[in-house]
Amino acid sequence: MALPPGRARDPLRGEHARERILEAAYRLFCRDGVHAVGIDRVIGEADVAKATLYHHFASKEALVIAFLQLRHQRWTNEWLQVEAERRAADPRDRVLAIFDAFDAWFREADFEGCPFINTLLEISDRDSLVHKEAVRHLAAVRDVLATYAEQAGARDPRELAAQLQILVIGAIVSACRGDVAAAQRARPLVAMLLASARA
Repeated sequence: MALPPGRARDPLRGEHARERILEAAYRLFCRDGVHAVGIDRVIGEADVAKATLYHHFASKEALVIAFLQLRHQRWTNEWLQVEAERRAADPRDRVLAIFDAFDAWFREADFEGCPFINTLLEISDRDSLVHKEAVRHLAAVRDVLATYAEQAGARDPRELAAQLQILVIGAIVSACRGDVAAAQRARPLVAMLLASARA
């Protein structure tokens, strides 16, 4: 069927092309890391032309930044916070609930670790926009921890959040090396930190 004048189909602006590219990048970057995945693999996975990808993302760097933003939305906002608040009706218990959620996450067959941590380590240049974006998203996770630390009655929520994030990162890395009980191992340390922060 012919399209009305001025509505000619433009493959660069095809419906959902940007979303398809970003979803493909999301799957590949989560599984294999941002350094190992080239643009051609994303193009093949998304089934788009190279010109279409570059129409929506000016560079691989721009695509990686968009991926990290999507990961923040899905993991930090839609999973981490939702799970903590679902598991702990009492806000004072949400710090511990995070580690209960991690325990379930670490045991999932498709557990792939944390792209924020992985990207930070893969892109070591601190002046890189990608490195800075990974740092920014880790800081946003720390802000979530600070909110829950405040709700738990910590005297210095930001300091407690910084301590908790060390345990969070350590537990995630331990799970990546095969210790699926890492969150359970960290939980008593979290409880000790909470008790000390409230004293």
